[in-house]
Amino acid sequence: MNIILAIILLVILPYVGLWKLFEKAGRPGWEGVIPLYNIYGMIKLSGRPAWWFVLVLIPGLNILVMIGLTVDFIKSFGKFSLLDHILGVALPFIFLPKWGFDKDTKYLGQSASPEFREKYKIALKKTAAREWADAIIFAVIAATLIRTLFIEAYVIPSASMESSLLIGDYLFVSKVNYGARLPMTPVAFPFAHHTMPLIPVKAYWDGIELPYYRLPGLSDVKKGDVVVFNYPMDADSPLYRPVDKRENYIKRCQGTPGDTLSVVNAQVVINGKPAITPPHGEMSYLVRSDGSEINPQLVNELHLSDIPQGAGAEFTTNTTLASANTLRGYSNIKSVTPNITPAGMRDPLNDVYPVKFPAYKITPKFPDYKWNVDNYGPIIVPKKGWTVKLDSLTFPVYGRAIEIYEGNKVQVSGNEILINGKKADSYTFKLNYYFMMGDNRHNSEDSRFWGFVPEDHIVGKALFIWMSIDDSASFLNKIRWSRLFNIIH
Repeated sequence: MNIILAIILLVILPYVGLWKLFEKAGRPGWEGVIPLYNIYGMIKLSGRPAWWFVLVLIPGLNILVMIGLTVDFIKSFGKFSLLDHILGVALPFIFLPKWGFDKDTKYLGQSASPEFREKYKIALKKTAAREWADAIIFAVIAATLIRTLFIEAYVIPSASMESSLLIGDYLFVSKVNYGARLPMTPVAFPFAHHTMPLIPVKAYWDGIELPYYRLPGLSDVKKGDVVVFNYPMDADSPLYRPVDKRENYIKRCQGTPGDTLSVVNAQVVINGKPAITPPHGEMSYLVRSDGSEINPQLVNELHLSDIPQGAGAEFTTNTTLASANTLRGYSNIKSVTPNITPAGMRDPLNDVYPVKFPAYKITPKFPDYKWNVDNYGPIIVPKKGWTVKLDSLTFPVYGRAIEIYEGNKVQVSGNEILINGKKADSYTFKLNYYFMMGDNRHNSEDSRFWGFVPEDHIVGKALFIWMSIDDSASFLNKIRWSRLFNIIH
């Protein structure tokens, strides 16, 4: 229903308006409804040079050009006010047909021509307020386009990527690398994600939700990329939001479409080969000492965490492999060993995927995977066009993606699986999926807990740190100068 409404609003009604306006300008109405050719017609009727058509073909720039061209086009029909321009650009499905059927609206000539500007110079003259309004609107539009199509700022809110990325790191995220995802919820307040600043109300209108579409990018998501994406668990939470309005998460891509992934004693294995472990990634270590207190300066230098006061001779801490090796060299430290959960041992207080989602089962007893954060899988990451056989072992793994992300109605009746009311013993995926993990392996909510990330949730690739602020430091040391402009690897 949403797709039908979007087609009516965004295609049919504007084209009806263009048909009538082209006729008013002495052109055949059909010229206004042929894609691309109608843009060339608008250029000619507005008096802009023909080479503007080339600008319309450049992704990103074409949106600014089309806004300017639309303003020129409606000026040619005597729409000179700022309000007319805003309405013509923002609500073409209402005002282009309105002006097209309005008997008083007539074609006055090419608005970009010197003769037109001279003839209507009084109507075209802008007040100081109008100049400021035009400048502000242009700045908002330009900034929104840059944020949507090219690059966006992002801040690290949690410790899941430490020490690769720290809480308080401010990043730039590229939309160009994987191709910009076009807005799926187009009616939204500028610069707000899902909630208005200062007031707890929605910053978008979900009356129109467009299908997923991504512009061509420089590359696909690769293993090892640090990726920003929308939180998949929001898809079936009580606080449901459209895909592009869900919380932003940042993790490292470990598995790409078609990969067979497993974790063996905290080592990620892809297609039978050990993956490169992030050098600054952290994990939990069990530390045994002679009972003497650990120097607070050493705790800070080695980025040790979670060491309570009076920890005694045995405690756990999250840190990097390099820091763990350095810690072993101190005389009061007896041993530092990785705190790894053995294979075949489930953590009943911290279930992983798919045990965490017992709804997808076709037998009274849910299959006992016995997976944990350190020994997980193997699991195949779904790929677009891949057909999986559905049975008691695979359906618990892929059922949620089939239902929640691919938009199917899934039911289990006895030992039978029903997809959209029909018995199914296999399923062919429509989307590509990814397996994301935090570099802080024992302090990260990631694909080990909620499964795969579909391609329509991908936002962009993290490029570099432009600012880093340590809220726990003193005023003079709040900025981590050594991290500024670091490339993210």
